[in-house]
Amino acid sequence: MLTVAIYHKSVPPGNKNLEKPAILTNFAQGVRCTGDTAIDVDSNNYTTANVGVIQGWTHEQTDRPHLVLRQQVIALQPYTVAADSNLFLYKNKNNPGNYLRYSFNGIFPNTGIYCDTEINPKRWRWIKRDLGLELKDYRTTGSHILLCLQRNGGWSMRGVDVQDWTIQTVHTLRQHTDRPIVIRAHPGDKASQQYLDPDNPRYRLHGLGISISKTGRTLEQDLQNAWAVVNCNSSAGVGAAIEGYPIFVTDHTRSQCHDIANTDLSQIETPSLPNRLPWVERISMFHWKFDELANGVCWQHMRKFVQVQ
Repeated sequence: MLTVAIYHKSVPPGNKNLEKPAILTNFAQGVRCTGDTAIDVDSNNYTTANVGVIQGWTHEQTDRPHLVLRQQVIALQPYTVAADSNLFLYKNKNNPGNYLRYSFNGIFPNTGIYCDTEINPKRWRWIKRDLGLELKDYRTTGSHILLCLQRNGGWSMRGVDVQDWTIQTVHTLRQHTDRPIVIRAHPGDKASQQYLDPDNPRYRLHGLGISISKTGRTLEQDLQNAWAVVNCNSSAGVGAAIEGYPIFVTDHTRSQCHDIANTDLSQIETPSLPNRLPWVERISMFHWKFDELANGVCWQHMRKFVQVQ
């Protein structure tokens, strides 16, 4: 029997997103369904257990109580379950079933345990049915290159300024292609329209065939007639790959598309087109909906990866 501490105070104070606390309550219910012990922790104090479950992750700002708690749990807990955004969310923002991705001890492929080494091909079939997905054939035609940005200042960039990354990436691409480049800001970056301007002196991109996607456009809209997609490590690459577009990433180790991504921008005109089915079946193994949290199916799978000393 395993003990699992559920840290309810890891949800930000004043949170209005009902999905965040529901992650924790559903997970606790599922743990109990399997016969393991779920400890509801309603304080900001660490509790000894085999596994801890938090909402969100930590970052450099640790003065707020819920962030201090998350950091403490991550530092002290042998296994910490983290919930992160649904990689398939591009298709349906309503997220039927409340699918999220779950891992131990990290939120990137090179830091987390994603419990994805035991593949059940049925999971991808269930997920694509629920979310209206289909793994489309690769496109071998197209016009523009879609450059998908991360959130400026977000932890995914590891301190690299998004504007600097954009400048460097555009100039690298221009050494190998003259295709139009469309820059798509991260949908959650509210300040993007202030700094995304080809005529901005800092960018030095005027005359390089650059255009900026308008706020509110979906990923699928920006993908229309694209030749390829370039990003750092964002989940936009997942949607692009499923829709049949070759993808390039500049941060291979932290991208969820590392299995299928091109990494050499000099090959932008001749991208490799690897088989994506094993990849999409693998990433399906760490996506679970709320029903599967509550009935213990998710925990039954994840607990197999917990090694108790």
